[in-house]
Amino acid sequence: MNTILSDKAKPLGNYPHIKRVGDFLYVSGTSSRRPDDTHAGATQDDSGKWVYDIRVQTEAVFQTIEGYLKSVGADLSHVVDITSFLVDMKDFPDYNETYGKFFNKETGPARTTVAVHQLPHPNIIVEIKAIAYLPI
Repeated sequence: MNTILSDKAKPLGNYPHIKRVGDFLYVSGTSSRRPDDTHAGATQDDSGKWVYDIRVQTEAVFQTIEGYLKSVGADLSHVVDITSFLVDMKDFPDYNETYGKFFNKETGPARTTVAVHQLPHPNIIVEIKAIAYLPI
């Protein structure tokens, strides 16, 4: 089962938002991009300079991932592994604090966070992919 949700930003390539393989759910890399192609946590100031908020982007990503999971009967409690990509590791403390609103160390997933040179759009400063376990 491959799922693309009409109320979410369309994938930028030929891949689903979420794919079930047996008891596992694979959530494609997710950013703060909205259906109208704007980005949560990316605003322009009065001079036209872009200002980014890692907390807002991280929260938007997890809310979107949760929406993908709910579309197939799961939720964030089913997530067993997270891989996060940050454009700048200086954002790690605020990303990590926001992450803690969604997961805790006792029951949360395994996690890897890596720095990357860039992501598919200059207004994206975090992208997250997830694996969840939901027995059929």
